[in-house]
Amino acid sequence: MTKDDLRIVFMGTPEFAVATLRALVEGGYNVVAVVTQPDKPVGRHGSVLQPSAVKQYACSIGLPVLQPVKMKDPGFVEQLRSFRANLQVVVAFRMLPEVVWDMPEYGTFNVHAALLPQYRGAAPINWAVINGETRTGVTTFFLDHDIDTGRVIMREPFDIKPEYDAGDVYDGLMQLGAGVCLRTLEAIVAAGGHPEALPQDGLQQPGEVLHAAPKIFKDTCHIDWNQPVKNIYDFVRGLSPYPAAWTELISEDGKRLALKIYQAEKRPAEHNFPVGSIHTDHKSYIDVAVKDGFLRLRSLQLAGKKRMNITDFLNGFKQIAEYTVG
Repeated sequence: MTKDDLRIVFMGTPEFAVATLRALVEGGYNVVAVVTQPDKPVGRHGSVLQPSAVKQYACSIGLPVLQPVKMKDPGFVEQLRSFRANLQVVVAFRMLPEVVWDMPEYGTFNVHAALLPQYRGAAPINWAVINGETRTGVTTFFLDHDIDTGRVIMREPFDIKPEYDAGDVYDGLMQLGAGVCLRTLEAIVAAGGHPEALPQDGLQQPGEVLHAAPKIFKDTCHIDWNQPVKNIYDFVRGLSPYPAAWTELISEDGKRLALKIYQAEKRPAEHNFPVGSIHTDHKSYIDVAVKDGFLRLRSLQLAGKKRMNITDFLNGFKQIAEYTVG
């Protein structure tokens, strides 16, 4: 078997998936069609439709694009079948029904941004950083009935440096994922379409606690200041640059202002200040007191304003010390 024998349907939506799709195309693989999410309404009235990053790239090189609303729709399933793909590759897409993932002769494999069985779910990069992990990675695995539980083909680690935020890890895993996908395809070709793949149960270390990676909502991003400073620091970088950790500035008369925090520093220290109190020189720093130190804020955004570094923020918000956070 050679790579010319593969007929691949690629499924994905965000920029993260584009790197892998580009690697397949530039690597000479026969991608016969692309499946992505329907165009997203944007603008004040939702009157403008924004195509996904994957669609934009696929259209730019002339690949057929399918955008089903429902993956079980008989019309879509029949259209997908008409491309006669013998392998499907999925990167950052949605859960597939069996009628779709079981369609090709050689199955459907997913490129997942974590070292499975750790961080199964929709937001593995964010949760790995939030939880203070020092290592994550990329896993390719065959899809089956349950989300992110299929047999593993390959895993490759990636180190999370202490200063990395979720955006840094996203960029690193985007490139790593493209490479792991290519190596997975090489293994599939070398094995005649059926490479060795291991059940995830055998990959869990004795005593290892598995962490989930559920979808992140606005309420998920609210900062709990009654945590150690390192936990809060990891929380901020795990949600930066998107969707961003947030808190509220609370004035003495009860006025509340929503505030997103994109960058911060942890400053362990002993003190007697109330948790949530704000300390500043009004020029170059804002420190928020927590039980074992201070979180020094570096990049902020008030609701309705643009993102600012701390110096610019203080130039326009002189009364910051009159607030607490909550």
